[in-house]
Parts: sequence; structure tokens; C-alpha cells
Amino acid sequence: MDVIDTHTHVISPDTGRYPPDPIGGRRSEWSLAHPVDIDGLVRALDQAGIAKAVVVQASTVYGHDNRYVAEAVRAHPDRFAGVYSIDALAPDAVARIRHWQGEGLSGFRLFTTGTTMPGQGDWLGHEDSFPAWAHAEEQDIPVCLQMTIQGLPALRRLLERFPGVRVLLDHCARPDLSDGKPFRAARALFEMAGFPGVHLKLTHRALAASAAGASTPADFLAELVGAYGAGRIAWGSNFPAAEGTPANILAEAREAVASLSEVDQEQVFGGTAAKFYPAVAVAGGRRA
Repeated sequence: MDVIDTHTHVISPDTGRYPPDPIGGRRSEWSLAHPVDIDGLVRALDQAGIAKAVVVQASTVYGHDNRYVAEAVRAHPDRFAGVYSIDALAPDAVARIRHWQGEGLSGFRLFTTGTTMPGQGDWLGHEDSFPAWAHAEEQDIPVCLQMTIQGLPALRRLLERFPGVRVLLDHCARPDLSDGKPFRAARALFEMAGFPGVHLKLTHRALAASAAGASTPADFLAELVGAYGAGRIAWGSNFPAAEGTPANILAEAREAVASLSEVDQEQVFGGTAAKFYPAVAVAGGRRA
């Protein structure tokens, strides 16, 4: 099965055409230190042997201006799916969703925390966002969430109202796993498995957390797969926000998940992504 990376970013060197306008007002340090443009991402993926990728809007660079992500998808429709950012509280949120879906992108992202916006945004779940969630449910548009585990109660309430929405939690919602098995500090994350639309993005951040304190990656992954099933867990490199190349990041991830069965690993490294984002499921005329 082809490897699919669910979390990459692109940064244009043309600041005139694509001026920075970061959420929170401060641009991320990684995007200044080691930006990668569309062609650079393609080369890096080729070197890693990664067949497909989801290009996620760099919210800490461009805010809700998703034009460069759209350009990446137009340039490589056989290689990329695109995830755009919206302001879910804006009165025109549904119109913006329709616009970016019409540009060939494959779902939206809500940015409620990050390196430039520490903590959990208290707007997640605000009633002003309900039209966006209702539209996502009606049109089966997947939602990617950059959030912390502290935001899960708000997400739970949203999914009780909009149970048909499929969501993908960046970095597994950044759990604290240092207490080790049975991971009581991260209980809220495992409890979210009761919502069938909840999926998890297994990134370097989540894997690093799984190796901290009393935790081990093998213990964490066993609990995670036991709760969610591998078919709801997808790997993402977070390149170039993460240090290193996709080849190195992928190799480290493969080593970390070596305790899983071959079948489960195939789901994590491609199968889940192909189902969640069908735009990356077709490779050379065949399904991944």
C-alpha cells in the first residue's frame, strides 16, 4: 500500500503574491527558519517514497488565505489533497467553505491552538460556528482540528449536536501520556472513540509524548488501536514544521509503530488517509 502523509505544509517564497497574515498576528518560527515551497515538498516526498500527501493550510503564516494550498493542489492534483482554514465564527463561514471546496480542496481546518497561540481557544463550540458544522455534516466535508485535549469537552458537545461530522485531531489532540498505561491523564482522548466520526492524526508530537515519562510507544499504540481501531488513525509528518526530512520522520514513525501488526500499520500509513480524504486514494488510476 502506498504511504500517504496527512500533514504537510507549503510556504511560498513570493510574499508579494502571498503575503503573510498569520492567525494570532505572529508568524511561526519554523516557517521563517525552514520554509518549503510546492516544488520542494514534491522533491522531499519523492526522496521519502511517499506517494500522496495532504497539504494543510499553514495557519500561522497565511491565516485563512488558502490560495497557496489551492495552487499546490492545482499543480499536482494526482499527488495532493488540500485542507483549508476558515473562521468558523464568521457570518460568511458557509460561503467560504463552498468557495474553497469549489477550488478543489478537501475539507477545512479549525485552528484553536498552536505554537503562536498556546492554550486552548475558548471559541470552539460557540453557537456562531454551528452553521459551519451543520454544513460539514450535510455535505460530508471532513474537519481537521488543531486543538488540545482541554478542548475535547467542547468537541464532544459539538458531535452530540452534529454526530455525522468526520473529524481528524491533529497530533492526537496533544495528550499528556507521561503517567503511562492506562493513561488516566489522557482518558478524555480515549473516551472520544465512542464517536465513530473521530479520527486521530499520529504525528511526531504524539509519538514523542508516547515516549515521555512512564509511557512507551508500544503501550500507547496498543491502547489507541484498542479504542479506535487502526482504521481511524492516520500518520502525518508535519513537514516542514517538524525538524528533519519526510524520509527521516517516516523512518522514525515506522520504528515507533513496529509493535503493531502489518495490517494495522498499513492502515496508519495509508489506508485511513485514503478513506478520510478520498482525493488521495487514487494513484495512477488505481486505489491506494
